Amino acid sequence: MFMIETRRLVLRNMQPSDEEAFVHLTQHQKYQRFYSETDCQPETYRDLHARFIEQANANPRVAYQLAVICKQSEKCIGTVGLRLEDNHQASIGCGLAVEAQGAGLMREAAVALADFGFESLGVHRLYAETIYDNLAATKLCRSLGMRQEAHFHQHRFFKERWWDTVVYAILRHEWEQG
Repeated sequence: MFMIETRRLVLRNMQPSDEEAFVHLTQHQKYQRFYSETDCQPETYRDLHARFIEQANANPRVAYQLAVICKQSEKCIGTVGLRLEDNHQASIGCGLAVEAQGAGLMREAAVALADFGFESLGVHRLYAETIYDNLAATKLCRSLGMRQEAHFHQHRFFKERWWDTVVYAILRHEWEQG
């Protein structure tokens, strides 16, 4: 099984036993602020969970959507993902249970996965796209040394309004210097 270990976390392939925790973290009102109502349905996340398990068996593997396991509690507290694209590009994304937020755990997970992407997968450019109003996500991107490359005005429509999105990115040599 694929696994990355940090000081406080284990990042590993999603397992069937992670489904309940994964769906649970996505159902919190704070988590759902930046997703459409249809994207927030429990069944949508059950389907995603199954897809993440399938993706782990792909050859070649292009998606690493991993469960974030807290070493202390041994519980799944979130997910972090790296998706490979053409030209040595990759996107990164994450989600963390509300009760685990504020302790730097998501940054720890993102650093470990970015290190893996740059060092082991040969990623040249790592980027993240998020809703502009998602202050936790934009703060995380900046803490990783990513710079804002784009700001798309009224780019996504859900919850009966238009939302701006932003793209943050970092190049491998910037990561290595960082």
